[in-house]
Amino acid sequence: MIKKPVNGMRDILPEEMEIRQYVLSVIRSTYQSFGFTEMETPIVESMENLQGKQGGENEKLIFKIMKRGEKFDLTKAKEENDLADSGLRYDLTMPLSRYYANHQAELPKPFKALQIGPVFRAERPQKGRFREFYQCDIDILGDATNLAETELITAMATVLTRLGFDEFQIRINDRRILKAMAAFSGLSEDMYDEMFIILDKMDKIGEDGVRQELLALGLSEEAAGRYLGLFSAVAGKAGTDAVDAMKEALQGQLSDDIAENLKEIFTLVTSSFDGKTELIFDPTLVRGMGYYTGPIFEISVPQFSSSMGGGGRYDEMVGKFLGQATPACGFSIGFERMITILMEQGYKVPGSKAKTAFLMEKGLSAEKTSEVLKLAAEERKNGKTVLTAAMIKNRKFQKEQLKAQGYEEIREFYENPLK
Repeated sequence: MIKKPVNGMRDILPEEMEIRQYVLSVIRSTYQSFGFTEMETPIVESMENLQGKQGGENEKLIFKIMKRGEKFDLTKAKEENDLADSGLRYDLTMPLSRYYANHQAELPKPFKALQIGPVFRAERPQKGRFREFYQCDIDILGDATNLAETELITAMATVLTRLGFDEFQIRINDRRILKAMAAFSGLSEDMYDEMFIILDKMDKIGEDGVRQELLALGLSEEAAGRYLGLFSAVAGKAGTDAVDAMKEALQGQLSDDIAENLKEIFTLVTSSFDGKTELIFDPTLVRGMGYYTGPIFEISVPQFSSSMGGGGRYDEMVGKFLGQATPACGFSIGFERMITILMEQGYKVPGSKAKTAFLMEKGLSAEKTSEVLKLAAEERKNGKTVLTAAMIKNRKFQKEQLKAQGYEEIREFYENPLK
């Protein structure tokens, strides 16, 4: 009986695997050229860490691992966590924070971390979104300046450019601006998270939809109008001008240093990146994770409706493990989305080695087979990829498959060459 993979997890065929490995090599080499150092954490974390109220909605999507041995006692279990004490990581940021707290005395300051690996979320699968997927993260820990944000955005934009994504947008906001907007509208702080969830739907339900949900949340018509009026204040303005317009509209709710910090990131990214970028101040940008404390950003490409990557500053998360404040900022690539787009475009890995296939007839003598294998070894020394295989009965089908895999030259070997 043929068994299918778990729903939302999948097998990967050779054609896609070649592209995935190439893209990973570009990501690694690019990030390493910026001084990021690769490290690794386990895929399993304790439930105490995973449910630290920092992962937002993702904490509801944890794949939990049941207790083992003597720790598992079904008769004494009163709630779900009595049965599970660990789970699969839902992102790479929380494990990195624990890792840094454990090893910070051995790490450089600031620490520029590169982490690549699978993560797991029990969510509804959709295009470019699976229950098991890879994340490629870069983080800078120990740098409180906006050089961290600038480096992260520039490195990510460089990766996209090297992979042929010529047109993309970088959308930037700040969690403190979101809070200032909420305060300006008269919301109590305990309602901020609910408002952010509503605002995050702006691109899907539009301004009228947001208004209706704000009213359902309990805002008055006047408060909802004050809030939505802030977006009108920045309409038609771009970049640092849009930030200034928002600061003015907030009438003292936003401090000068927050606005100036965001404007400086605009200036630094624009001056340091030599590719084509469009930087946009987007006051509707929220980012779902609850751990963000400052600037947040996303990169969007026209080929995909969702973001290609995102991140931001999370200065309080490491402190929960370390016991002291530690500035931190990170960026994660939407790797599976990137691969989905490249596959749909028929992407071909550039600079691939010449590929040759040696097909040997069934029953070829050991002496003749040895000659073919020696010839293949010589070809490989010259930089070629050489596949050796036995012929199947349907040689036409076999050769068609090999050509589809990129084998431009196919040579056939027989005991009797006249065949």
